Amino acid sequence: MIDAQHIKALRDIVGSENIYTDKAHLIAYSYDATRNKFQPDAVLFPRDEKDVSEILRYCNKEGIIIVPRGAGSGFTGGSLSVKGGIILAFEKHMNKILEIDMDNMVAVVQPGVINMELQKAAEVKGLFYPPDPASEEHSTIGGNVSENAGGMRAAKYGITKDYVMALRAVLPNGDIIRAGKRTIKDVAGYNIAGILIASEGTLAVITEITVKLIAKPKFTKTAFGVFPSVRDAMSAVYKTFSKGITPVAMEFLDNLSIRAVEERFHKGLPKDAGAILIADVDADAPNLLDEQMQKIDEVFKENGCNDFKIAKNADEAKDLWFARRNCSQSITIYGSKKLNEDITVPRSKLPELLEEIEKIAKKYTVLVPCFGHTGDGNVHANVMVDGSSKEQVEIGHKAIEEIFKAAIELGGTLSGEHGIGISKAPFMHLAFSEAEMELFRAIKKAFDPNNILNPYKMGI
Repeated sequence: MIDAQHIKALRDIVGSENIYTDKAHLIAYSYDATRNKFQPDAVLFPRDEKDVSEILRYCNKEGIIIVPRGAGSGFTGGSLSVKGGIILAFEKHMNKILEIDMDNMVAVVQPGVINMELQKAAEVKGLFYPPDPASEEHSTIGGNVSENAGGMRAAKYGITKDYVMALRAVLPNGDIIRAGKRTIKDVAGYNIAGILIASEGTLAVITEITVKLIAKPKFTKTAFGVFPSVRDAMSAVYKTFSKGITPVAMEFLDNLSIRAVEERFHKGLPKDAGAILIADVDADAPNLLDEQMQKIDEVFKENGCNDFKIAKNADEAKDLWFARRNCSQSITIYGSKKLNEDITVPRSKLPELLEEIEKIAKKYTVLVPCFGHTGDGNVHANVMVDGSSKEQVEIGHKAIEEIFKAAIELGGTLSGEHGIGISKAPFMHLAFSEAEMELFRAIKKAFDPNNILNPYKMGI
């Protein structure tokens, strides 16, 4: 517990209106999307970078844990205060878009800016910020950077790291650093910004982010393909890309996911289908859209697609996307607890991955509905269990471990966008050698020798 003397010192830094120790605030900031709960000792709302620097300098000297937090929308417990300490929250003050530079096509934002707010502000200027995590309406850019968030548009446009040009951050000792520049090229010194991206707040506290913007495409079109089997659909994914077509998004639902959405919403989905693929394309001319759609149609049908639809307008496109956007909530019909993992493999390995997941599901007698961003090889595998049964949960975790092993053996990774946090920390040894884990620990120690910044995360 943090004693009264520490609370007074921190109150002197941020003001009494920006520090809370009451039960309501501590409970509100004790959980994230994992539903695990770890109560902090206090919640602080820094007003600016100077506050962050003074807070960290004091806490580093006193050995007080600091956990930076965005919107708490993470799926791996990265923003949970597992051993108490202070939650550093940015939504109250450090939530401003500081600049949109039209000449250089960059935006400068504070960490508490909501992803969708940045997208909308860029669009007003005719520009485009592509990273679109499912939590885009409430997740923050600071959290997106800390987790290296992806999204549906990653197939064509990449993920958060592909847009971060520069950061300002505060080290645990209170020193303020700049990492990167708003230049297209910069090879001077180590890539510190690259190290901070996806570090889950374990190395420094990000206080300002400069991101690249691009021109917004003028036209988009959506297609929907129905396949008799998951293997057929997964083959169509990588073969589409190998034909030179790069869809903005290429998403899929397996049979269990299709059935769940249909049972919940009655949208007339093909319940006997093995899988559905949904693809978006964009371009600056309508004829270029048509050319892309024609090639996608050809590849899909060459790989067993028996029903191919192209949306005629925005409303039809929204309707085609309905199943994908609502499958996560729908699959709860299969169990009260969802062990949701976001493994990623090379696109050509998707057919093998889905077959391995099916074998694992049968081995442990669990249902594992799958959906996700197959355009970038990112599959959300959801092991569904009875959350009230300890035995069922243990079986589910065994299945998850085998799914991780399968992904890694296929040249994949533990996480494509959710991060490691505490949920996946026990499995880091599957993906990394001891020498690699020691290197991670050495980097952590170099930045944070007293281990005050978000400790007990990422297996380090």
